[in-house]
Amino acid sequence: MLGRRRVAILFADVANYSKMMSRDELNTALAVRARISVFREMFGAFNGELVDIAGDGVFLVFDDTEDCVSFAVAIQKRLRDMNDGIESGRQIWFRIGINHGEILVDDTELSGDSINVASRIEGFAQPGRICISGAVYERVSAGLSFGYEYLGAHEFKNIEKSIDVFQVHEDPTSAAMTTGLRHDRVIPAQEIARDQSIVVLPFSFQGSDPTESWFAEGLTEDITTNLSRFHEFFVIARGSAYVYRDKAIPAANIGRELGVRYVVEGSVRKSGSRIRVTLQLLDALREKTIWGEQYNRDVEDLFDLQDEITQIIVSATAAKIQASEGERLRMLPPDNLEAYGFVLKGQSHVVRYTKADVLQARGLYNAALSADSRYARAISAKSRTLNLEWRYNWTLEPELALSNSFDLARVAVELDGSDARGYGELGFAHLYRKENDAALTAYERALQLNPNDADLMSDMADAMAHSGRSEDAIVQLQKAMKLNPFYPDQYIWNLGGAYFNLKRYEDVIVTIKQMQNPTEGRRLLAASYAFLGKKEEARAEVDRIIAAHPNFDVDQWASIQPDKFAEDSEHFFEGLVRAGFPSKKGKFGSSG
Repeated sequence: MLGRRRVAILFADVANYSKMMSRDELNTALAVRARISVFREMFGAFNGELVDIAGDGVFLVFDDTEDCVSFAVAIQKRLRDMNDGIESGRQIWFRIGINHGEILVDDTELSGDSINVASRIEGFAQPGRICISGAVYERVSAGLSFGYEYLGAHEFKNIEKSIDVFQVHEDPTSAAMTTGLRHDRVIPAQEIARDQSIVVLPFSFQGSDPTESWFAEGLTEDITTNLSRFHEFFVIARGSAYVYRDKAIPAANIGRELGVRYVVEGSVRKSGSRIRVTLQLLDALREKTIWGEQYNRDVEDLFDLQDEITQIIVSATAAKIQASEGERLRMLPPDNLEAYGFVLKGQSHVVRYTKADVLQARGLYNAALSADSRYARAISAKSRTLNLEWRYNWTLEPELALSNSFDLARVAVELDGSDARGYGELGFAHLYRKENDAALTAYERALQLNPNDADLMSDMADAMAHSGRSEDAIVQLQKAMKLNPFYPDQYIWNLGGAYFNLKRYEDVIVTIKQMQNPTEGRRLLAASYAFLGKKEEARAEVDRIIAAHPNFDVDQWASIQPDKFAEDSEHFFEGLVRAGFPSKKGKFGSSG
């Protein structure tokens, strides 16, 4: 008998399975079979139902969506552990896709569009990753303290409507700087900045070796960075541009969505030592291509080609560039292209904000420095990995990580005074050494070098808020959000902190609730509810904080706040104690 049922649907399969089988059929089959047995072993504990296993693929359903996502995180962790000690070419990585919806059920099979969506999302996921639909995100984001990275709305084969896709991060803090949902509206044409506003869309890669796709990503990022350094330009951040990756959306629509007039799109084909770059510059307001070009060069000419492309875009959009800005158009290139290649590969990992990716990125930056020990860009990039280790407590020696990050940032800016990221890392390290004035000076220099770097703006705004300049921080964050309209949770978190310092508690609550995952913002929520006298709400947030961080210590948290003025730290501390956190200091009591 045919019936209907609402469930969470999970598909999983092995990435690169056919290639691995063709290389070593017997050992691959045995390794996959061992991992399939783990699926069989674990799904029952999460109230799942095994529908089918076919070769390397697994199909399960769950009545409870939270159980489904929790199972996915647990199984990926187990499978990751099974790869420890195995050479990279023999590791088995599963992709997992999850959707929620109504399915058709009869005596022999399950069917329905919701199943097709889950299958398409699974195929979209990266090896070792979990991707979920917007329908799943809506059901789990408030209850499960994982991180959720918005990957955009995607068109899938044989699916009529576009599907919002999120990537799940086991560690919620690691997703705080990843792409977020767009929070503002589509911008009318008459409000679009008319002269020098631009977005560089991700270049497509057309080479014979898909493992070299990082080449197109790196070229896109470098051209974006070069354009960002001109003060007259309004340049959309890389993260927001990448939401449109592999999407057939008209340039006029992208312009209206992002509030820019010009759109750069292109492709990269690499064959041996030759590279072909095809580019178009489109006027989104007039829906017209105003410039197009194809470049055929040796890879060794890449740095000159980047400059040439940037200058043509600048000329085509009639920007008035000061000579001093033109002189610092690009950071000092390495002595060899090999070092540059390692850095580009590293960047593709570090922006994923997971511990494993950050460690892999650091290995690539070290390889770059082995090729060119004075390459400032690699040094500042390595500084960022140590910065992240400290920020997300991924190391047993956090203070050493912060100290080493500081030292590397200093070296980077000494070697190349045009390296904005080096100054940004220097600012962050100064801030958490509680050297607030030095931190702001470093951030100011960074934004002089790259006035369109939205992430730098957000980081500087946080330093402002910790230095008694919360109103300035709010203005800075609002500007960053315009440059990066798919802004991450970190921006919202920083904005909530600035509002809290100004005792605008209602604004704090409204702001933090906009986070894709408010886990790291709940301390601000608890303290704000407490100051508003909303004891039940404050206590509920305390319970959620303890569930996510069982060892949370309010005294230790207060001690690491990098506030310039003691009253700001005491204000936050008081709010947390009023909310119900126990304190050895006992200064304010818990009843509030």
